[in-house]
Amino acid sequence: MADYIGDLRKLIGTRPIIMCGANVILLNEKEEILLHHRVDRDWWGLPGGAMELSESLEQTAGREVFEEIGITCGKLKLFNIYSGKELYYKYPDGNEVYNITATYICKDYSGEIMVDLTEGRDAKFFPLNNIPSNLSSPIKGIIEEFILKHRELKV
Repeated sequence: MADYIGDLRKLIGTRPIIMCGANVILLNEKEEILLHHRVDRDWWGLPGGAMELSESLEQTAGREVFEEIGITCGKLKLFNIYSGKELYYKYPDGNEVYNITATYICKDYSGEIMVDLTEGRDAKFFPLNNIPSNLSSPIKGIIEEFILKHRELKV
């Protein structure tokens, strides 16, 4: 598959870009959330990543989950779309992005967790009342919003 962002970076270097992508809140039968422990920083986050040319956001979400953790997503439900200065991120290599992120919820998935060790250290489910404190900065607000809305729906 092409590497749109990599090709773009060859042209513009580390300057800030707008990057569109998707991530997925995977929930198991206990309503625990799957988090992915990244290798580039000691942070937990949601599996997901950048959109490639010609992909839909749903295709991006499914591809990224499969590439990062070996899980195949079934039905995806749009949770929210995030953008703005809160989703600014500077990668350890100096690349800067302003993310536009579509976050999906998925309870319909198959496969066993198999972490791609070039991107992650681990992936596992966490109870919503025991989320690690070292969350990825762009993902922290998304997870906090999900937990708040999840609690409201359970009341």
